Amino acid sequence: MLTKPRRLRAGDRLAAVSLSWGGAGTFPHRYEAGKRQLEEAFGVEIVEMPHTLADAATLAAKPAARADDLHRAFADPDIAGVVSVIGGDDSIRLLPHLDLDLLAANPKVFLGYSDTTITQMALLRAGVVSFYGPAIMAGFAENAGLHDYLVDGIRRTLFEPTAPLQWPENRGGWTVEQRDWADPADQQQARALQPPTGWRWHGGVVHEGPSLVGCLEVLDFLRGTAWWPSLEGVVLFLETSEDQPPPERLTYLLRTLALTGELERLAGLVFGRPGGANLPVEEHGRYDDAILDVVRGEQGLHDLPVVTNVDFGHTDPIWTVPQGTRVRIDPATRAITFCETAVR
Repeated sequence: MLTKPRRLRAGDRLAAVSLSWGGAGTFPHRYEAGKRQLEEAFGVEIVEMPHTLADAATLAAKPAARADDLHRAFADPDIAGVVSVIGGDDSIRLLPHLDLDLLAANPKVFLGYSDTTITQMALLRAGVVSFYGPAIMAGFAENAGLHDYLVDGIRRTLFEPTAPLQWPENRGGWTVEQRDWADPADQQQARALQPPTGWRWHGGVVHEGPSLVGCLEVLDFLRGTAWWPSLEGVVLFLETSEDQPPPERLTYLLRTLALTGELERLAGLVFGRPGGANLPVEEHGRYDDAILDVVRGEQGLHDLPVVTNVDFGHTDPIWTVPQGTRVRIDPATRAITFCETAVR
């Protein structure tokens, strides 16, 4: 049983941490926009740790300092939650420096996605619920203001939790448009939205299990290490980054999970709308085919519920998904339901 952190409230202080790339030091105006929009939307105060605003070169050279910032944020009783500034590609270098006992003894909301998958797997190992959702510079810094869908997901998950909660589809459009973060004026230009594409349901029967959420490429960094999470009975949520890995990358991972026996032990498989600004919408179905070719065709797992094109990960806006709390997937009613609150 994982420890649930206290829910967030207006007036809380939240720590901003740079655990991978030094985005805040590279594009400070983008960081300030995300900080301001997060504070205004939820009535919280964002505070920086010693290395939050450090430049990218400094952070790259000091993984231990990044880990220390995380420890400081968790250990400080005046800080109610911790939010990742941005992802990157080397949070894995924090792992030798993390004090899991400290994190376990001071459970609090931890929010982020992409490369932050690594830290969330560490928290899972420490026995603490964390949250796969927006980061300060990607999500909360959305050009020209926050999307209602993102705000609703944060509020209903972290501030005003209810259970059971059926995850709503985003009906308001989505975007992966890339804009120039180097131009402060561009921050006021809203990104173009594409029409909602809807979730895609691919059969299976009703299953329930604890959630496990991650970016496919980042989660795969941990395969074969002691940090690889148990997939026993979990509902596995996978999504792909803006690097736009091809469907074959998904095929290879699923085949490996089949070989280890982990695929057949899943309670469900949920795949996010593929990331990548240069990926045509008509190519999204190739990822569905990759999943179904392995799950149904090669392994004959016809009872495993599979849902794709779901609103989390590297397209915007996204919902916030807890790590390690019970989720129910019902293909007959086309419902993904969070069975319990993820905060206390």
